[in-house]
Amino acid sequence: MNAYRRPSLKYPWLPLVYGGACMASVVMEQYIAPGTLLQLQGLFPVIAGCLIATLAVALDLWAVNTMIGLDTPVRLDRCARRLVTEGPYRYTRNPIYLSYTLLMIGGALIFGNEWMLLAAPLTALVTTSIAIRKEEMHLLLRFGVDFERYCRRTRRWI
Repeated sequence: MNAYRRPSLKYPWLPLVYGGACMASVVMEQYIAPGTLLQLQGLFPVIAGCLIATLAVALDLWAVNTMIGLDTPVRLDRCARRLVTEGPYRYTRNPIYLSYTLLMIGGALIFGNEWMLLAAPLTALVTTSIAIRKEEMHLLLRFGVDFERYCRRTRRWI
């Protein structure tokens, strides 16, 4: 299979990375080092967390629906059929990963877990280094100058 037809990642395992970071945060909070710096307690953090989590789920559904509507696979172990620049992809090149990160932040606020709040940006950095760069190379090989133009006008995250 040539580079033009090769998928960006061999396995679609990034939800497991985010899930693993969440689980590690829960273990850290419950059994190793309960966070006491930020005092994420009370009604305001819970309400803010619910709003952020709702926004994250809506963004994820919007992004997935946009990809399905344009007949391009959502799974990373499939080759992109089309460069998606509509819907949430007008504002961010990675709305699904952004939604995962926002969901972690929302969950951290809802459950008062400081470790999850710290893990969210770290997980986003890991995602950028192990997945997004490969996806971008795949899209560059597949769509060339159209992808370069898209990158110039649309941020990677927000």
